[in-house]
Amino acid sequence: MKLISLQLYNFRQFYGKTPQIKFASGQENTTVIHGNNGSGKTALLNAFTWVLYEQFTAAFAAPEMLINKRAIAETKTGYSIECWVELQFASNHQNYQLKRKCYGIKKLDNTVDYSESKLFMLISGDDGKWYPPIEPATEIIEQILPSSLHQYFFFDGERIDNFFRQNSKNSIAEDTKDLLGLKVLERGIEHLKKAKKSLQDELQEISDGEVQKILKEYKNLEKNQEQAAKSLDNNLRETTQLELRQSNLTKQLLEVSGVDKLQQLKVKLGQEEKQIRQNLLQAKKELKEFLSRQGYLAFLPEAIEAFSFLVNNLKQEQQINTGIQQEFIQQLLKQQSCICGLELFPDSIAYNNVRSWLKKADQKNIEEVIIRLETQTKPIKNITEQLWQEIDRKQTYLNQHYQELNRIEKEQEKINRQLRSYPDRDIQTLQQQSETITSRIKELILEQGITQQQQKTYGSSLSKLQQQLAKQQLREQQQITTQKRIQAAAEAINRLLEVRNRLETQFRDSLEQKVAEIFSSISFTPYIPKLNNNYELTLVENTAGIAAPVAASTGENQVLSLSFIGAIIDRVREWSQNNTLIGLDSSTFPIVMDSPFGSLDETYRKQVAEAIPQLANQLIVLVTKTQWRGEVANTISDRISQEYVLTYHSSKPNCQEDWLKLHGINYPLVKQNSNRFEYTEIVEIKS
Repeated sequence: MKLISLQLYNFRQFYGKTPQIKFASGQENTTVIHGNNGSGKTALLNAFTWVLYEQFTAAFAAPEMLINKRAIAETKTGYSIECWVELQFASNHQNYQLKRKCYGIKKLDNTVDYSESKLFMLISGDDGKWYPPIEPATEIIEQILPSSLHQYFFFDGERIDNFFRQNSKNSIAEDTKDLLGLKVLERGIEHLKKAKKSLQDELQEISDGEVQKILKEYKNLEKNQEQAAKSLDNNLRETTQLELRQSNLTKQLLEVSGVDKLQQLKVKLGQEEKQIRQNLLQAKKELKEFLSRQGYLAFLPEAIEAFSFLVNNLKQEQQINTGIQQEFIQQLLKQQSCICGLELFPDSIAYNNVRSWLKKADQKNIEEVIIRLETQTKPIKNITEQLWQEIDRKQTYLNQHYQELNRIEKEQEKINRQLRSYPDRDIQTLQQQSETITSRIKELILEQGITQQQQKTYGSSLSKLQQQLAKQQLREQQQITTQKRIQAAAEAINRLLEVRNRLETQFRDSLEQKVAEIFSSISFTPYIPKLNNNYELTLVENTAGIAAPVAASTGENQVLSLSFIGAIIDRVREWSQNNTLIGLDSSTFPIVMDSPFGSLDETYRKQVAEAIPQLANQLIVLVTKTQWRGEVANTISDRISQEYVLTYHSSKPNCQEDWLKLHGINYPLVKQNSNRFEYTEIVEIKS
């Protein structure tokens, strides 16, 4: 998972729609967000966990009150207030837009009745458009980064040592299993058990009253489907109108002297992007067609090896004898004389021995068939190698296109920044209008995806209802099928148990080794981390030649916790690259840390500051001014490419204002607000 951006609307301290927080990646992989206590750092941390998993950290006070207080105060009684968080991220060359919304109705006493949150997801296509996923959004998130693991990637640094207190050890054992796919196997076993019960339940008869209920539900779903189609049509019309306006703005910018070359380059980049996306679609289509025609070759080597093994065994057991045919044996029996000169009298031992060869040579051309098959199978090994080479070539071609798209997007953003900061106000205005239209088109495309997702849901529900009606005619056949599936499930459970036990042992040993390596690089103590069979992590001292447990301090527990998290990420990243069918299907992982330096002393602060940018592919750090002082800022500054300040607007009279100086500029951390509302503003720092 690669985090791209985060945006909030009326979420806790953040009033209205905030600017997008864009996250660093690559070599300079660190994003720093500065803010005083109470300014919204913990709220930002929980924005991640809420949008992804609808969960909150222990330090997040009053999680049932999400909507901004100013937004509530400005809303009329009886009206609804919207609150949402939108996260954009990427995984395996796919971009995802994830948005969780909730609503509140303001009551007479100024309290709010909250609705249940709703989650929406869109996935980018190679054609540049966004589409709803086939699977439920929650299942896709679970595949990319399971919910049980979120505390390892989104956490409060001051409370990180809680991971290794006694009441957390069992949780660590279960969560770690989930990381490497062992929990997936366990869930697979449980799913097989539930599937067996579900198949039995499906065989129950449906009463006439139940049928009527299904038909009524079917009619309502059809009506909802029609309404969704109308909504989609209106959305598409507005999108077309905005695209036309966007085209006119592009023409105006092309006609303005001074920025015409920039705009020409921007248009050219847009054309290149369109062409690359078309090439991507064609390349993926060709890859699919190639695999559908030639993919079977990947499975032939194993079959050929089994064939050769069978033939050799038959030859060794003399069940296949080359050069002997039935006609030759029959001639010997007729002449009553063996080739060795022995007479073959009927019913004699010699006669019966020779006669037994008739069964071993019961096919005239068996030798020729075997020779021909062996000759034909020898070249297949080379053909299989060519298959993998061709697949690698096509995958390399796809990756080149993705790299080109990434380059174009960076150049387009560079041009947009130049146009936004151009000295001519008219040009700035045109650019702002263009970006506003682009943002609105993006919102419409997101709404299109949501509507299309609803349509698919309606269609799926209609199909299920049809199946329920048809089941009445298939009860007897389903009973037979269910029994076969029960037997298959039992065999599958036994095999999954064996795989799980082997993988768990292998991964646990590897994880312990990495934890010790990271802990040693940060801590100046000679202690050694140990991981037992239940994934309980402890520190031991071995200076006297005997391993003895150590009562770790708070600082050592914090370092141990960071070491554990770093080891998990490193090992899961390696594991997922080598075992993509077992573990997570991504080898990129972020860390979002609120106050990561906690109560560490100066030495540990410097060591941790050096280590944490290397723990994950992306690092987002939320810090106060005092936590950022001195050794931390100096150590981590070279890894930063995105930086933000949370400016808290206080309604308190004569409040004490506070500032943070970065890159020679003073940024306000606390400002007095002229109105009666308090809220936080997100300010991007231009380095």
